[in-house]
Amino acid sequence: MPHRQTNPLILTGDVLSFFEIEHVARHGRAVRLGDDARTRIEASHRALERAISGGEPIYGVNTGFGSFARRRVELDELTTVQRNLLRSHAAGVGPPMSEETVRAMLLLLAASLCRGRSGVRVVVVERILDLLNHGLTPLVPSIGSVGASGDLAPLAHACLVLLGEGEVVYEGEQISGRDALQRAGLEPLELGPKEGLALINGTHLMAGEAALALADADRLIDAATLATAMSIDACRATDAFLDERVYEARNHDGPGRIASRLRQHLSGSQIIPSHRENDPRVQDPYSFRCCAYVLGAALDLLGFVRDKVECELGAVTDNPLVFAGESGEAPAVISAGNFHGMPIALPLDCIAMAMAHIAGIAERRIYFTLSATDPENHLHPHLSPHPGVESGYMITQYAAAACCNELITLSTPATVSNIPTCAGVEDYNSFGPRAAAKARRSIELCRSVIAIELLCASEAIEYQRPLRSGDGVERAHETIREVVPRLTADRSPAPDIRAIEDLIRTGRFR
Repeated sequence: MPHRQTNPLILTGDVLSFFEIEHVARHGRAVRLGDDARTRIEASHRALERAISGGEPIYGVNTGFGSFARRRVELDELTTVQRNLLRSHAAGVGPPMSEETVRAMLLLLAASLCRGRSGVRVVVVERILDLLNHGLTPLVPSIGSVGASGDLAPLAHACLVLLGEGEVVYEGEQISGRDALQRAGLEPLELGPKEGLALINGTHLMAGEAALALADADRLIDAATLATAMSIDACRATDAFLDERVYEARNHDGPGRIASRLRQHLSGSQIIPSHRENDPRVQDPYSFRCCAYVLGAALDLLGFVRDKVECELGAVTDNPLVFAGESGEAPAVISAGNFHGMPIALPLDCIAMAMAHIAGIAERRIYFTLSATDPENHLHPHLSPHPGVESGYMITQYAAAACCNELITLSTPATVSNIPTCAGVEDYNSFGPRAAAKARRSIELCRSVIAIELLCASEAIEYQRPLRSGDGVERAHETIREVVPRLTADRSPAPDIRAIEDLIRTGRFR
């Protein structure tokens, strides 16, 4: 992945954008340390050195960790305790995280350290960037963080590689951390005071997962809106409920924005006016008539999540924090709780709820389309080319229903059940990493449901020919037909669903 982007991302300490995180995590964009960030890191490290020389107890520097905080560490053991911290905390279990997740986590770790509140040396940040730029992705088990004292276990697994330990995925091969550093021409890092703690005491897994999830959710909302518009014309529904005045009266931003997008996608439709007169139907089912309210509410909820994640992308989530002091002020090392994941964990739990409703209302439109119980929509049951002899897309609705059933389970919050850790010192945890895992899975399931709706709606549109739908719908229909031909005889729908999922994933419906 490294160096596919010609212009490297410069870490300045500013808030990273979702675009920047995705390009580094998924497309191998190189990352460099900015001069201003370098200066802040150096000042913070000097401040920590001054504080250590004062002899006062500083948590995690000259004391133990967690419930060992009252145990003093001698000066000749300050580096040993940091190395032992990484080794002992690398206790994750389960299948490995995706490479893109690990890369996003490392990027956000480096970005946080660049803000000059952690007391580490510049070489520590540079070595993290070396992992990213050389394509050395630590092998990190997916389960182990409770999202409160930082994402301890995942970050410990990742940062062991800096010491020449742990395991790495390099060019598709799993190798030892020592071999990986040798191949890259890098020396193992010797940790200084507090550096082990600074490497693992942050919310970088949660924040990285959230940033990638929201990038995917944005593309999914676009596809879901287009799928809705296509289903409206595919089933010969009305557009009367999209009248702008209706949404001004409701006074919610999201529904109004979705209605506006739907009007744009349907603009120029020949199908809508073709049945405007003498249509015996008075109102369409809720899955059509109320689609803008449901999608709009999900859009507003994701907007809240985005706001909270953007805050986290500019944060320092270390502990203790080192303040170098300005205008003659003495340096300060303050123990607090910036590592606690709840400010981002609660928003992460919201993603699964949004996906459940986006998928749930789409599944209802799929059901309505395939049931063909309304003679006014001119569709074959299950869109079968030869009803009875061929089943058409009958079972695609079963698959959508199965996805929605799992989404219901995923919507149960991870953050509301507390399990204390560390002998009760860490007595209230966020479990944000589980919320992040649920968010990621919920987006995958929702993407499948929207792909099924697009598959069925694109076939149902064929039944309305020679009339054409709106410009936006027709462009989407052409995009689908590039990878999925019309259903002229029974075939496995699974490859077609996967092909449309790929279109959604890569943003072809934006």
